[in-house]
Amino acid sequence: MKLKYKILIHLVFWLYIFNQAAFPYFLNKEVPYLVPDLIIHMLTGMLSFYVFYFSFKYLFRLKNKFLGILIGLALACLVMAGRVGMEYPFWKYIVHYDMSKMPFNREWVFNDIRLIVIFFIYSLLIRLAINWYENQKFQADFVNQKQKSELALLRSQVNPHFFFNTLNNIYSLVYQKSDDAPEAVMKLSSIMRYMLYDATTDKVLLEKEIEYLKSFIELEKLRLRNKDFVSLTINGQSDGLTIAPMILIPFVENAFKHASRTVAAPGIMVRLDISAKEIVFEVKNYIRKNQHSPKDQQGGIGLTNIQRRLELLYPQKFSLDITPSEELFIIKLIIRN
Repeated sequence: MKLKYKILIHLVFWLYIFNQAAFPYFLNKEVPYLVPDLIIHMLTGMLSFYVFYFSFKYLFRLKNKFLGILIGLALACLVMAGRVGMEYPFWKYIVHYDMSKMPFNREWVFNDIRLIVIFFIYSLLIRLAINWYENQKFQADFVNQKQKSELALLRSQVNPHFFFNTLNNIYSLVYQKSDDAPEAVMKLSSIMRYMLYDATTDKVLLEKEIEYLKSFIELEKLRLRNKDFVSLTINGQSDGLTIAPMILIPFVENAFKHASRTVAAPGIMVRLDISAKEIVFEVKNYIRKNQHSPKDQQGGIGLTNIQRRLELLYPQKFSLDITPSEELFIIKLIIRN
């Protein structure tokens, strides 16, 4: 908790104590010692309060609770001695009050003990409240930093995965002396610009993610004989909507990795439906006949990381359904705005 808020809490508390001390005098305005009584009440109250308030920090750290109780009782005795050492000289030598009318007796001691207990409880409650708030804030900051670190680690794992795949594709085009190689380099430049500058933030404009998605698909299609092998359908307007960067690409990359090339086009179907309430992203691909288990598609860096990123970035605001069958592998992601 910031220092200014702690000071504000203490100021409000002492205004409350002042009001409690002055209230009886408001009912009887003909009290000759109102000001001196308020002064000594506030001074001795502050002594009682802050001795305990600042001691709790060390008493709470003691492992031996019995020792802590003994130290607390010793502090109470010191506070008692300090209160009497302030009150008696104040009334006798500063106010010049007739001490025969206010003798130091059992009632005086009991009243001071009562006030010490009251200020002990007040100081304990305020100290516990501030400690609770600071612990809650510390835990929240810790969780936030942990999530940021984990997201940074996941992103650092995902980016090289795409990069190496793309370089392999371009290498194949260059090796074959394809006329599509310059276009592939431009697509790679666009992809890398997005990854280096836009994808470093928690959220990007949805239209930039879509542009990256299109560039990635076009780059993959350059090495396919059948240019209609991939279908991309986008419905709705993306204006003003945001999304976590590179949250859609791993599903498409996974489809390219495992899709069967022997089926009639399209072998990969990508569909994105956009509305103000939610974003629905669906990727379907036909499974290769020699692929023994569609579960293989659920492994690897891409899908494993994307699941964890979704849990961190969209807690309870997304649903991810992975539906494998004998012919099709379907991934459906819904992100609620």
